Amino acid sequence: MEQPDWHGPLTEAYEQATRFLTGLPSRPVGSGAGPDELRAALGGPLPDKGTDAREVIARLAAAADAGIVASPSGRFFGFVIGGATPAALAADWLTATWDQNAGLYAAGPSAAVVEEVAGGWLRDLFGLPAHTSVGFVTGAQMSHVTALAAARHEVLRRAGWDVEAGGLHGAPRITVVAGADRHSTIDRALRFLGIGTAALVPVDVDDQGRMQPDALRTALDDIDGPVIVCAQLGNVNTGACDPIAAICDIAHASGAWVHVDGAFGLWAAASSRHRHLVTGVDRADSWTTDAHKWLNVPYDSGLVFCAHPQAHRAAMGVRAAYLVHAGGNERDALDHNPEFSRRARGFPVYAALRTLGRNGVEALIDRTCELATRFATHMGDAVLNEVVLNQVLLTFGPQTFDLITRVREEGTCWVSGTTWQGSPAMRFSVSNHTTDESDIDRAAEVILRLATS
Repeated sequence: MEQPDWHGPLTEAYEQATRFLTGLPSRPVGSGAGPDELRAALGGPLPDKGTDAREVIARLAAAADAGIVASPSGRFFGFVIGGATPAALAADWLTATWDQNAGLYAAGPSAAVVEEVAGGWLRDLFGLPAHTSVGFVTGAQMSHVTALAAARHEVLRRAGWDVEAGGLHGAPRITVVAGADRHSTIDRALRFLGIGTAALVPVDVDDQGRMQPDALRTALDDIDGPVIVCAQLGNVNTGACDPIAAICDIAHASGAWVHVDGAFGLWAAASSRHRHLVTGVDRADSWTTDAHKWLNVPYDSGLVFCAHPQAHRAAMGVRAAYLVHAGGNERDALDHNPEFSRRARGFPVYAALRTLGRNGVEALIDRTCELATRFATHMGDAVLNEVVLNQVLLTFGPQTFDLITRVREEGTCWVSGTTWQGSPAMRFSVSNHTTDESDIDRAAEVILRLATS
């Protein structure tokens, strides 16, 4: 077998990576280049003659550097991005090195088993039923697609329709009930699945974005046919959590399937201090969450859980003569997620969980929530929400969006914007394991200074 030069490019990659990571505390958080500058640095015609691999890596790192957002930084507070722990990053490097196709057990036995193990740890951590099936996907978007495909199968099966064979043409119409302040990935999943956004019935939420049980009950009273109810743990703007126990009571009494969007909020179940926010979560039918948010593993890493394994497999499973399908107690991942060939995402999740342990995960959740509260205390009357988790929502009046731009340009921290109840707002999410009190205090000082300048 031919032996390529692995040492040169991998050594260069290691040196570039450690230089980037160790430089994060002093690096401006935002990007320092525009698209034209990056096209000039990275573009040009494909050369006829190849270039030495180590030189390619060095040039790539140099050319891309100005356009790299320091999202692994402890002062990146945009969206809900957690960075990566050292163990998770190292396991991700091994994942790329091993290059396992994790769709089939036969193509990657260790990849399959590590997903079983890590999936079991997560079931236990979140307090989900022991029989719950697990799938490793790219993120919350595909987790919703997977879970709602299982829900589509089951609610139509109960109505006497085989959607996998017959499709949706002629099928009983599915109604999807969700909070008016749901995440847009729910709507997008319904588009992907052919259910359509016209099937959505939005129900009223309170001033923090939590679904109102009475509004849900009223909505369900007016619906005939198969129903899926989508609840939310962790409103993307406020962090608020729907009253899951009450929602399950009402929805299940009408025969509906309950899906929980817990992209980051489901992790509250791992904390004794915050678990009350998700009381009753174990009674839902399916759940979505991300590991690349609060668990701090590299992108991309989403998780789907289903309390009805048969429905999960019916929606996702596939058979083909040329494949080596699992038998006995083996598990093929492609029976639990939409992808055929895919990366072995279980290794970084396993490494993160094994390194942190149950107590470490709880400490990570609690500490980032405490830091969000600390930031809110600095910001005083600018805070719009009840800070129940790691999200702080701020307003500075008409100048809010301009202020967000100036904060990013200043470089100390990175924040994102939104529109909340018709007005511009700044979102501040504390999700990174390296964030400490000094990062919070520096960010608060910069934002307040720029807001008054």
